Amino acid sequence: MTDFPDLRAMWSDPDVVRHISGVPSSEQESWFRLLRYRGLWDLLGYGYWCVRTKAGGRYVGDVGFADLKREVEPPLGAVPEAGWVLARGAHGQGFATEALQAALVWMDRRGVDRTVCIIAPTNEASRRVAEKCGYALKDNVSFRGEKTLLLQREREDR
Repeated sequence: MTDFPDLRAMWSDPDVVRHISGVPSSEQESWFRLLRYRGLWDLLGYGYWCVRTKAGGRYVGDVGFADLKREVEPPLGAVPEAGWVLARGAHGQGFATEALQAALVWMDRRGVDRTVCIIAPTNEASRRVAEKCGYALKDNVSFRGEKTLLLQREREDR
C-alpha cells in the first residue's frame, strides 16, 4: 500500500505507457491494477512483484506473470504472460533485465514449462530485455487491432 503513490505516478506517465496502452492511467485505474496484482497470487499462484533498488529499496517498477485472458489473435492460451514496467527514472539501468531474470528463475523452479510476452514492435528496449532473458520471437499477433510481437521462452532445465 505504501507503494501506491509511486505506482500511480509511474502508470500516469505518458512516457512509461507509450508502448503499453499509450494512455496514462487514472488514479482509479492504477488502484484497480494494484488490486489485480494482489488477486493474481490468490487465483493463479503467481503474479507481480515490486522492483526495488538494492541501495535504499526505492520502488522503481513491477515485474511478474499473469493470465489476463487477452483478446489476442491467435489466442495465447493459458500460458503465463511475463510483464514488466519501470518508472522513467529507472530506464536503461538494467533493472528490468535483472528483475525479469529473477522472476523467471522463480517460475522455472515451479516447473512451468513456458512463458510468453507480448511487445509492441516499436518497443526495442523491452524486446532487448526479453531476448537477454531467453525469449525468442514466436509469432506476430493482433492485439487491440495492432500488430504485436509474441515472444516465447522455454524453461531452462527442460
